[in-house]
Amino acid sequence: MDNIDLKILTFLQQDASLSIADLSQKVGLSQTPCWKRIQRLEGSGVIDRRVALLNPEKIGLGLTVFVSIQAPDHSGPWLKRFAEFVSDIPEVMEFYRMAGDVDYMLRVVVNDMAAYDQIYKRLIETIPLKNVTSRFAMQRIKATTAYSLKSVA
Repeated sequence: MDNIDLKILTFLQQDASLSIADLSQKVGLSQTPCWKRIQRLEGSGVIDRRVALLNPEKIGLGLTVFVSIQAPDHSGPWLKRFAEFVSDIPEVMEFYRMAGDVDYMLRVVVNDMAAYDQIYKRLIETIPLKNVTSRFAMQRIKATTAYSLKSVA
């Protein structure tokens, strides 16, 4: 990737609905080469997908919960079962295997505490877990989906 690719990616991260005409003008290319670069970035998997980002509070999803999980088992079959179960919960927005004192971290977004409690109960009743700790976000101070590409260049 060169600096033009990085510019394209930066602008698309800010607004993926930019027209090819607007984007090509912003990065200093004509439309066809700009479009070809976007196609190459999509084809190589650098651009994973283009989506609309929603404001969770405006659609009634005002509670964000960070869930730390310690596993009782680190075998492949347990992880496969756990990963499949958690991945099927639509309210789980992010799911990570961690290093350190926590084995897994989830970001869960729901409308209220009762909705989270239902997910929590399903989680602890379905899969054996060693420890589950829930941390409730009081305020979202910063949220972005845009990666800093300055350090990549």
